Amino acid sequence: MPAAAVEALREHLAAHVEDGPGALIFTGAKGAPLRSGNFGRAVKWTKTVASVGLAGFHFHDLRHTGNTLAAASGPSTRELMHRMGHATMRAALIYQHATSERDREIARAMDRRIAGDGRRRQ
Repeated sequence: MPAAAVEALREHLAAHVEDGPGALIFTGAKGAPLRSGNFGRAVKWTKTVASVGLAGFHFHDLRHTGNTLAAASGPSTRELMHRMGHATMRAALIYQHATSERDREIARAMDRRIAGDGRRRQ
C-alpha cells in the first residue's frame, strides 16, 4: 500500500476500530458489517462523492483509479497481474492507459539513459 493510504488506515483504526483480531475495520452505523446492499446508504456515498466534485463516481472506480496509478508507476504486466489479482494479461492491460504525462516521463527517462550511456569511457 502507498504510505498515504497506510497513514489514513492507521488513523481510521485508531479512531474507529476496537482492539482484537476479530474487530471489524469498516462497519455500518450500528457496528454491523457493511454489505453491498447497505454500503451506499451507510457511508452516504452519493452525497459524499458529490460534495467533492465527483458526482457519478462509483465505488468500483476506486479500484480502477488505484490500478491505473499502479500501472503508471512503471511495473511489469506480471507485477500488475499479481497486485490486482488478475489471471490474464488482458485484464491487467485495461489499466495501462497511454497518457501524455506518462509519455513525457518516458521521454525524460530515455534522455537520462542517452546522456548517461552516450559518454565513452576510456
